[in-house]
Amino acid sequence: MRVLVVRLDSDGDVLLTGPAIRAVAARADSVVAVVGPKGRQAAELLPGVDEVVVWHCGWVDGDAPPVTPESVAETVARLAALQADEAVVFTSFHQSPLPTALVLRMAGVPRIAAASVDYPGGLLDVRLRPGDPALDPTTDLDDDLPEPERALAIAARAGFPVPDDGSMRVREPGVSPVTGRYVVLHPGASVPARAWPASRCAEAVTALTAAGWRVVVTGSPGESALTAEVAGTDGTDLGGATTFTQLAAVLRDAAAVVVGNTGPAHLAAAVGTPVVSLFAPVVPARRWAPYGVSHVLLGDQDASCRGTRARICPVPGHPCLASVGADDVVRAVNSLVRGSCPASGHGE
Repeated sequence: MRVLVVRLDSDGDVLLTGPAIRAVAARADSVVAVVGPKGRQAAELLPGVDEVVVWHCGWVDGDAPPVTPESVAETVARLAALQADEAVVFTSFHQSPLPTALVLRMAGVPRIAAASVDYPGGLLDVRLRPGDPALDPTTDLDDDLPEPERALAIAARAGFPVPDDGSMRVREPGVSPVTGRYVVLHPGASVPARAWPASRCAEAVTALTAAGWRVVVTGSPGESALTAEVAGTDGTDLGGATTFTQLAAVLRDAAAVVVGNTGPAHLAAAVGTPVVSLFAPVVPARRWAPYGVSHVLLGDQDASCRGTRARICPVPGHPCLASVGADDVVRAVNSLVRGSCPASGHGE
């Protein structure tokens, strides 16, 4: 049985789907991860994935090329060539799986499962219906679940019950390019509204160093100017110097990771490292906070931007995160390293 597991968002989204993908892999002969270009690195690290196919999907990724008859036909042909027996479409609570299911149906996939609020007609063979308390409890989906648990519910409804503890995992990333005892600070974020201001990040590097920590600053190649500014003379700047796999190793060996709500937060969770989560409430922390590891949630979760899903902060001064100070981060790191925060809680 060859199964497509479809998650067309970014690396963090794909990592959060990892436990559900393992559930599919436990019963499938072959698993193909169909992901967006921003999720490819994460998919290649997930246990249970045998092949990765990239689909730059125009109704998921705002940076994708225009959706045209020609682009859809090309995607249909690529998916049809995979000769899949079924597909499980994973989405977040605010996304519809139906456009994706239509393309999969056009590609000849005979069985498609997903969670859908809207009536799917013939597009889905297995439908998990979220958010309606009047539904039969055996088919209802509590859409206030953490993202990994939502994905596991979709997989289970498709016939792939969780075979293990449902934790976040990645393949063994190998040897870290950093040795010794250190804390990681990752200042970048895929969405600007979720980033802690660079000046605050630099202050935290200085404060953590004064508290006796070696601070390693990480970032993508496109964030090298940011990481250099944040690292200053106190931190070790690794901006643009690691692959995604090497970043996983750096995060794994850290005492703690200080990061916003972005992919490396979920990568840190997947390698079991405690997280100081600088969490802007534009999306719900219950769904998107680091999963399954000790973490401290910092940031005003009742700020006026709450629940807006804004990409650019709608409030002057970015108060939900700018109100967090360097001393708050030092206290949170020390608290996590002492092991005082439960894995399921939001900490401070």
